[in-house]
Amino acid sequence: MIMMTDIVREGDPVLRKKASDVVLPASIEDKETLASLMEYVQNSQDPELMEKYGLRPGIGLAAPQIGISKRMIAIHLKDEKGSQVSYALFNPKIISHSVEKTFLTSGEGCLSVDRDVPGYVHRYARVTVKATTLEGEEIKIRLKGLPAVCIQHEIDHLNGIMFYDYINEKDPFHIEENAQSIER
Repeated sequence: MIMMTDIVREGDPVLRKKASDVVLPASIEDKETLASLMEYVQNSQDPELMEKYGLRPGIGLAAPQIGISKRMIAIHLKDEKGSQVSYALFNPKIISHSVEKTFLTSGEGCLSVDRDVPGYVHRYARVTVKATTLEGEEIKIRLKGLPAVCIQHEIDHLNGIMFYDYINEKDPFHIEENAQSIER
């Protein structure tokens, strides 16, 4: 089980490296890693387990955040309708996106960042992602709202990009033209 001590913090070079593709079909080791990423995000949302193991709550986690520079992510959250959105993915790739942008009014956070970073992170409002599941099935998923923001944040980790790289240094709370806010 992944614990907070396993999560790499900002400043570690692995977080700025472009992760390599997972060779498919995935090895047992890669499947176990991906399953453990999903287990962390699920456990971190359970109040009892959070307290018992000292977990910080998270809605997504990428392999580089546990020191493994491979293209694997897990997201687990509810969409605006309250439906569960849960994916453990190998080699996720954004294949199309909206012109419209969105941002979280509360800003973004990250399990690898132990400080508040004020400012808006503008992301695509809708994305289509192609990836391979833990079971080896190639899928195409369309996400919008918070799930779209979350998956873009995690895919950025695979490319060595941190969320605060997008924050306007001169005007952190600048709102891009026509960007829609997401309350969280």
